[in-house]
Amino acid sequence: MGEAESHPPTENVLQRREVLCGAAGLVAGAIALSTTGSVAAQTEQEALAVDARFFPGFRTEKVRTSGAVIHAVIGGSGPPVLLLHGAPQSRVSWAAVARELARDHTVVVTDLRGYGDSGKIEGDPEHNLYSKRTMALDQVEVMRHFGFERFSVFGHDRGARVTHRMALDHPEKVERAAVLDIIPTHYLFSRVDKAFAESAYHWFFFARPAPFPETVILNSLELFVGREDPTLGAEYRRVFRIPGTLHAMCEDYRAAASIDLLHDEADLDKKIECPLLVLWGERGSVARRYDALAIWGERAARVSGKQMPGGHSFQESHPSETAAELRAFLSA
Repeated sequence: MGEAESHPPTENVLQRREVLCGAAGLVAGAIALSTTGSVAAQTEQEALAVDARFFPGFRTEKVRTSGAVIHAVIGGSGPPVLLLHGAPQSRVSWAAVARELARDHTVVVTDLRGYGDSGKIEGDPEHNLYSKRTMALDQVEVMRHFGFERFSVFGHDRGARVTHRMALDHPEKVERAAVLDIIPTHYLFSRVDKAFAESAYHWFFFARPAPFPETVILNSLELFVGREDPTLGAEYRRVFRIPGTLHAMCEDYRAAASIDLLHDEADLDKKIECPLLVLWGERGSVARRYDALAIWGERAARVSGKQMPGGHSFQESHPSETAAELRAFLSA
């Protein structure tokens, strides 16, 4: 008599059901892991193809920092420069400028944590994980990974806010800094008026609790990341369809409206010590509404800058002019 036959019939049925359910669970888990792995592998292959297309001659690396996995490309030779993108964008917003700067500089271009092809991180209730302080530390650690303890950093939009915080938190690391088309976060939030609310309505919308803004944006992605350059627009839509990217962007804005303001208020008596270049687009809201050099002069000891052709993302529309200004600043 076999072992199974020594059990009552009902018990046999229950045991077989448990075995089948367990096996089904294992198969489902294996399929899920396989699917997740396949999607991740496909995304990684897409990322490499994007880098080969936009950054020829650059090397791609995934850099593990103390809190994130950052997608980075590095190319060129000479003094190190770090380029940080804005929203809703990714590293490729700097591609044309990076290729020009790489002629005489070592250029590192990254996706901020959660953005682009960098690792996705779930936000925390206090939004510390997407504070500009945390995001700046990621980038300092990326540059250390590449062997650079001191470097220049240029940021656009959200990346410019990371640049601002990096220059305050890590003055020994930042040799020169440039901020493209922004006014300091604390200045803007402390002077909210009707005009600002209308032009920067997305600041308040993106900062609403998850998952409301993420869901609305995902359902209108074509409108949200439409670009004059269809090649860039297609790439931005690719990365914002990656699960977790929209959440990261919204957490970035939630941090700006909360923890970042606390950090900024605590540092109102501190000034950026390194030379700071301020550039803004002639067709953007900074040009229309603010005296950028005067405002940044309150936040930095040595400020220079000028208006550039184009709108908010003039590094995309006018890369040669942008690269020329940045190169002149680096050699000054």
